[in-house]
Amino acid sequence: MHQGIGLDRFNALPRGRAVHALFECCCSLAWSGHLADGRPYRSYADLLTRADSELFALSDADLDHALDCHPGVARRVHTTASSLEQCAVWAPDEATMAAVVAASGRYESRFGYPYLWCAAGRDATALLDDLTVRLSNSPEAERKTMAGELAKINRIRIERMLGPEGGYGY
Repeated sequence: MHQGIGLDRFNALPRGRAVHALFECCCSLAWSGHLADGRPYRSYADLLTRADSELFALSDADLDHALDCHPGVARRVHTTASSLEQCAVWAPDEATMAAVVAASGRYESRFGYPYLWCAAGRDATALLDDLTVRLSNSPEAERKTMAGELAKINRIRIERMLGPEGGYGY
């Protein structure tokens, strides 16, 4: 996995390697290719802004494919790679987790794709609250909400790929 490579190094990667690094952030070849082709980026903000723009320009099919790489809620609990992702959200209270899994299943049945939520800094109770609210959304409103959550996740993953904007200081 590409982590902490910095913007200059990312800009200098051969196109295929840049696409690969971006694909690790979001499983869309269209998105990854468009971002790689937009290099060089002058700043993190430029890259993140373009990442959002390209995400919101994806076709429904490309957006659905990007969702294929997101495991459901609580599917990879306690793994290092997933510790910041929704698939690792867990609560020691079995009743809360059963409610989360059930609501997640209702969500997928209703909307036809997995529930996606930027879990950074949030817990299973907050996830359940969000799921409950989003289950009442119209399909059109929920599609926009889901894309917004995916954009947040992509930003976090891009920042992890690049590392601190000022470098590590060594």
